[in-house]
Amino acid sequence: MIRFFVLFTVLLVGLFTLEILQPAEKYVILPFTAFIADVSVWLITFFDDGVVSYANVIRDQASGFGVRIERGCNGVEAMIILFAAIFAFPAPLKNKLVGFVVGFFAIQILNLIRIVSLFYLGQWNQVAFEWFHLYLWQALIILDALVVWLIWLRTLPQAKLRRQQESGESKS
Repeated sequence: MIRFFVLFTVLLVGLFTLEILQPAEKYVILPFTAFIADVSVWLITFFDDGVVSYANVIRDQASGFGVRIERGCNGVEAMIILFAAIFAFPAPLKNKLVGFVVGFFAIQILNLIRIVSLFYLGQWNQVAFEWFHLYLWQALIILDALVVWLIWLRTLPQAKLRRQQESGESKS
């Protein structure tokens, strides 16, 4: 258990440090965030074709309302936490890779729902937008990473074996 916490902490500190470095910002974070904005606009155009994105900004052309996807709003921090938790835990590499890929998509799908909902919420009520943005959605994205990790733990071979042994013992 101590090994997990030490490795988890080292991975978190290392990855968060790497994330704030200028090269990572320029070549990874900004292009990824712009991609998230583009996908968000693609989703929004199913309901409203007057929406465009410029880098990390999503704007309604009719009203002029826009939202900017900033650091902390692109799901990267939740993915770092998930990565550190999965790769610090003793498990086969294949399970770690599968868990992280599934978790990546789970976090980003929820984050896209978050961005689209905030885009519409901001046009409707600025106070509600601020509350949902700062409190509800932030917690839900991190909670998503935690839930993915807990589900991933249950899929590991040793967890499955332990559950089979427990169910076999309870039947006797």
